[in-house]
Amino acid sequence: MPDVTLTTLQSLKQNGEKIAMLTCYDATYAHAACQAGVDVLLVGDSLGMVLQGHDSTLPVSVEEMAYHTACVKRGNQGALIVTDLPFMAYATTEQALNNSAKLMQAGAHMVKLEGAGWLAEPIRLLAERGVPVCAHLGLTPQAVNILGGYKVQGRQEAQARQMRADAMALEQAGAAMLLLECVPSELAAEITQAVKIPVIGIGAGSATDGQVLVQHDMLGLSLSGRAPKFVRNFMEGQGSIQGAFSAYVQAVKDGSFPAAEHGFSA
Repeated sequence: MPDVTLTTLQSLKQNGEKIAMLTCYDATYAHAACQAGVDVLLVGDSLGMVLQGHDSTLPVSVEEMAYHTACVKRGNQGALIVTDLPFMAYATTEQALNNSAKLMQAGAHMVKLEGAGWLAEPIRLLAERGVPVCAHLGLTPQAVNILGGYKVQGRQEAQARQMRADAMALEQAGAAMLLLECVPSELAAEITQAVKIPVIGIGAGSATDGQVLVQHDMLGLSLSGRAPKFVRNFMEGQGSIQGAFSAYVQAVKDGSFPAAEHGFSA
């Protein structure tokens, strides 16, 4: 299989073929995910919770993200690697440029930034300098203390209208991909149709161009013992982690995941 690139993802969107993304934090799981056909590996700052045991992503450092990106890079076999810029790592333009350089040099093909319309300027500068950016809208875990918890975003019309405008503005600024988290399914569908770049959803319904889940969640592993509404346990009925990864990719590609019960209404 040829390496997955931004051109690959754009073609999948244009052809109506779904994109399968999965979080990944080390070489062995990167290899297994690639064998299952995962298109995009997300080195997420979710590692702060699922690997380090924190109650949020906020304690994660750029150095830790670079370390895990390098690990994933060594096991990767052709997937596109996207790495999160962690909390306050892009608070200024200089930080965004310097920290993105560290992650790209560690092996990332793209960086992901959480925020809203204010991301337009750092996205523009990064894109001009050869750093592809995935913009993350909706529930942005780094802002959990502002949001008042892990809540669905975009249910109010004013909020939904702003999210649509932000998506368009960030695409215009040069974002190469968009991730929508915990957004009403109808709103996510509208945004997916409105932009030309690939849109990945998590808790955003089935109409987005692709799906992502946290690896530990889709394997039925949770420190809290409670899986989010948008998660399906792909270990059920499988005899191995490799089988779970393959079942996830198949379900995303054939459209059977997410089902209606995994989404949110306005």
